[in-house]
Amino acid sequence: MIEKKLCLFEETGKTNTEKCMQIVNDNLGFGYKYIVLATTEGTTALKFGRYFKSKGVKIIAVTHSTGFDKPSVQQVSDKTKEEIKSLGIELFTGTMLTHSLETALSKKYSGIYPAQIIASTYRTVCQGLKVCAEIVMEACDAGLVPEDEEVIAVAGTGWGADTVCVVKSRASKRFLDLRILEILAKPRA
Repeated sequence: MIEKKLCLFEETGKTNTEKCMQIVNDNLGFGYKYIVLATTEGTTALKFGRYFKSKGVKIIAVTHSTGFDKPSVQQVSDKTKEEIKSLGIELFTGTMLTHSLETALSKKYSGIYPAQIIASTYRTVCQGLKVCAEIVMEACDAGLVPEDEEVIAVAGTGWGADTVCVVKSRASKRFLDLRILEILAKPRA
């Protein structure tokens, strides 16, 4: 039997980032080799990179796709990208699996599509859980994390981190085999 604590935050968002870093650090003793984390403008990646620089764990930071907010614009500046990479973090920019194509179709033709139903279902637990599942699949799709690896995934609601999970990784093509093994932290709200 494995006993671990679940941290429930009273509020969502970046005020929980440091506590999430502590939770990840406390769980590294279980042999995890990868931290996959969401970052919008790079701030969360920089915080994690500085905190875990000498901990012997590979960090993959996943950003929004180019054009997510505004056409042809990447939300992580070139200067921030350089700083993230200087910390040894692999920075990946890709398409959000439950968002891009189906959101476009939904806006044009009205209605809801399977990936949106999946995203909404994850959000019944919390926004970060949906993002944790997405970013792990994106990292697998890019070859940055092997499949069947137990990884620590970190995401949040809006900005910063408020959700920490252990996920058994899968590529998006095998989404139905992805497993959320543990939820270590999440907002209660």
